[in-house]
Amino acid sequence: MLKTRRLRRAEASQYLKETHGVSRTTATLAKLATVGGGPKFQKLARQVYYDPADLDAWVIANLSAPRSSTSEAA
Repeated sequence: MLKTRRLRRAEASQYLKETHGVSRTTATLAKLATVGGGPKFQKLARQVYYDPADLDAWVIANLSAPRSSTSEAA
């Protein structure tokens, strides 16, 4: 039994924008799925699905620590 509804790539792009303010196009998500570095996804036949929890975790994992200046060390 599924706990949450999986999102197709276009829905995942929209979810990232609406939930986190992160703009990633469907093409960028597809590229990241190929080269790595993107959010976790699952496939069923040729369809790609994203779990919203995996999208949330990906955004959090890629955020930097809070800074008060752009010249602070990363």
